[in-house]
Amino acid sequence: MYDMKALYEAVSVEEAVALRLAHPEAQIIAGGSDVLVQMREGKRAGRELISIYGIDALRGVVLESDGTIRIGSLTSFSHITRDPLIQRYVNVLGEAVDQVGSPQIRNIGTIGGNTCNGVTSADSASTLHALEAVVELTGKNGVRRLPIHEFYLKAGVVDIRAEEGEIQTAILIPRDSYENTFGHYIKYGLRNAMEIATLGCSVNVRLSAEKRTIERCRIAYGVAGPVPMRCPTAEALANGQRPTAALAEAFSRAVLEDINPRDSWRASKAFRQHIAVEMAARCLTEAVKKAGGVME
Repeated sequence: MYDMKALYEAVSVEEAVALRLAHPEAQIIAGGSDVLVQMREGKRAGRELISIYGIDALRGVVLESDGTIRIGSLTSFSHITRDPLIQRYVNVLGEAVDQVGSPQIRNIGTIGGNTCNGVTSADSASTLHALEAVVELTGKNGVRRLPIHEFYLKAGVVDIRAEEGEIQTAILIPRDSYENTFGHYIKYGLRNAMEIATLGCSVNVRLSAEKRTIERCRIAYGVAGPVPMRCPTAEALANGQRPTAALAEAFSRAVLEDINPRDSWRASKAFRQHIAVEMAARCLTEAVKKAGGVME
């Protein structure tokens, strides 16, 4: 059923790095919800596979001493959604990955696989960009950390260097990116379940103590360009402003300065631009409400 040349199984990060150096053309596989489908379709037929699914050290969510939330790359979507730390500090991420596929896919699919697949439609991607996540890579030269926007190089390609034996080992969310911050994610698809996003939008805000000013706003999209992207024009417009309906309108229109969706069989560029504007306004409004504010 699956045309593979060989399967190697690593039980530690060190072994996975060694295998990648020995087999630089091999494909890393975790849960397999993407790779095995692609192999069955013939896109990765005849490839060697390096399974890292047995590396338990890469599972789980922990709060590090500096307040960074560390999510092991093999942590499943279901685990993320239910995890107490995620629910307390970055519930928007749990809500976003809970929209991936089916319950079976969410039980086996991993946050590392979702990001390493490199597709702009990944349900975790826009929220992780809005949260200014950092990607941790481990290879023969030790640990390398990249802001997530630098990790995505182009459509379907991420910065994992085979010649250095790198594998992704964690997603990190810095304390300053989530503290007193509340977010909302909207996925637009043709169906309500088992659907790839036509467009995904994630907004988070931090309000002032009296809840009358947006101190910090972040917005990011999936499928609004070849890679997930932030909208700095809209962010700059919202930062320091009172949350009002007029601001939401201006904010939503400002995203058109930064996004560049394409025409595809799922939706036209014009339609994606149209719903991007609507999603921005709705996400900002909901994020403000979750933060305890009111859109005046």
